[in-house]
Amino acid sequence: MSLAIVYSRASSGMTAPLVTVEAHLSNGMAGLNIVGLPEAAVKESKDRVRSALMNTHFEFPIRRITINLAPADLPKEGGRFDLPIALGILAASGQIPRDKLAEYEFTGELALSGELRGIRGVLPVVLGVHSSGRSLIVPQQNASEAALVQHAKVLSARHLLDVCSHLQGIRSLLPCVPEVLSVPEKGTSDLADVKGQPHAKRALEIAAAGRHSLLYMGPPGTGKTMLASRLPSILPPISDQEALEVAAVVSVSNSGFDPKKWKCIPFRSPHHSSSSVALVGGGRPPRPGEISLAHHGVLFLDELPEFTRHVLECLREPLESGQITISRAAFQTVFPAHFQFIASMNPCPCGYAGSLTDSCHCTKEQIKRYMGKLSGPLLDRIDMHVEVARLAPESLTNQAAEERSEIVRERVIQAREYQYQRQGKYNTVLTVPELDHYANIEREAQQLLNQVMKKFNLSARVYHRIIKVARTIADLEGSATISEQFLGEALNYRSLDRIKAII
Repeated sequence: MSLAIVYSRASSGMTAPLVTVEAHLSNGMAGLNIVGLPEAAVKESKDRVRSALMNTHFEFPIRRITINLAPADLPKEGGRFDLPIALGILAASGQIPRDKLAEYEFTGELALSGELRGIRGVLPVVLGVHSSGRSLIVPQQNASEAALVQHAKVLSARHLLDVCSHLQGIRSLLPCVPEVLSVPEKGTSDLADVKGQPHAKRALEIAAAGRHSLLYMGPPGTGKTMLASRLPSILPPISDQEALEVAAVVSVSNSGFDPKKWKCIPFRSPHHSSSSVALVGGGRPPRPGEISLAHHGVLFLDELPEFTRHVLECLREPLESGQITISRAAFQTVFPAHFQFIASMNPCPCGYAGSLTDSCHCTKEQIKRYMGKLSGPLLDRIDMHVEVARLAPESLTNQAAEERSEIVRERVIQAREYQYQRQGKYNTVLTVPELDHYANIEREAQQLLNQVMKKFNLSARVYHRIIKVARTIADLEGSATISEQFLGEALNYRSLDRIKAII
C-alpha cells in the first residue's frame, strides 16, 4: 500500500492542534500536490522537500504524490510541515519503515541540503504532544526551548538523515536535556538610583505588593519613567509555571523565545505611535501583541495621552478579564494577559501645570482637552493616580543612601504571602463578594470612604479599587483590618479624580 501517515502540529494562537499528514503515491502524471488548506509557505514546501530528498541520496518517486493535511478546515502556515511531508513520502515509497511513525510526532523546516531548521512556537507543540503520550522530534535549534517542558519526551535532530537513521534503528537520537537554568541575574536598575520622591516610591511599593495598576503624573524630568522601569526590580521572582506561560507566549510571537531569558519578568514599553493591533495582537495567523507579551510582567505606557484614544480603549477589557480574545470571520484566538499596568503622563500639554518653578502656558480649555484623551472608564480601571513633583536642586546632590530594591522586595514578598494565606490570590483580582469577606474595614474608615464617594461622585468600580489598595497597604503594615489611616493613604492615590472634579 502506497499510503503513509505522519503526525505533526499546526499553530493556532496559544494552542497546537494535531495535524495528520497523509502521503499517497498513485499512478498518473508525476507531480506533488498538497491539499488541506495550506498557506503559501506550506505549498512551497514541495520544492524544499524534493531538493532535500535528492541531496540526501533518497529516491524522489516519479509518481503522482498527494499530501493531505487533515483536518482540511484548519489553516496551516510556515515550514513546520517540511519534515513530516518528507518522511511521509519516504515511508509511502518504502524507503523507511512505517511501523514506528505512529509513535512520534514531527516538526521542522528543511533546508535544501536536508538539514533541519528551527520553527517558531515549539513550546505549544511540546505541550500538545506531551498530553497525547507520543514522542516529539524537533530540530536541534529548538532543543533548548523544547526541554523547558518537564517530563516531555522530546528528541532533537540536525539532519533528515539523523531522523531516518533513528526510525530505521541504526542510530538513536538523543533526548533534549534541559540546560541548567539559573535565576536571572539582577539588573543594573535599582530603586536606590531614584533620588528623593518618597511618595512616588511608596506608591510603587504598594502597586508591586498588590499588583495594582499605577499612573504617574508630573512635569518632565521628575523621574516618572525612571521609577516605572524600577518596578521589576522589586517584584517577587515568577514561578516555574508562570515562566513557562511567559515562554509559550513569546514562543508564538514574531521574535521567538530565548532560553537565556528564562524566568525574567517581562517589561514591555511600546512607543506611543503603536497601533491597536500592535498592543492587542492579530494578523494572519494571529500573533500576540504587547499586552500579551507582558503576561506575568509589566506593561509600561510612557506619555499616556499621546497614544490614540482608540488604542487606549483596547486596554479596558484585558485589565478586567486578564485575557484577550481576537475574533475574526475565519478564527477566534485567546491570548493570556495577566499583566501589571503602569503609565506616566504630564499634567498638561506643555507639562508645567501646577508647577511652583515653571509657568504653564496652556489655557484651561487646552488642559481639559488634554485630560479628556483619557476616558473615565479607563481611569476607573487604574488603581492609583500619583503626582510626582519636581525635586529641589539640593535633593539631587544629597548623598544620603536611598533604600535599595532588594529591601523593598522583601516587604513586597511578605505582603503577598499575607494575601495568599488569607485568600489565595492577589488583592487586585478579588471579586466583589471576596472583597466584602476579606476587606475587614473599620467603621471610621467606612464612613470616610462614604463621604469621599459622595463628594467626588465616584463610581462603584473606583469604590472597590480604593478598598483593594487600602487592603494592600494594611498587608504591608501587617494589619488584619483596614483602619482610617490606611484608607486615607489609599484615597491620596486617586489624584486624577480630584483634578477631573475641578476642571
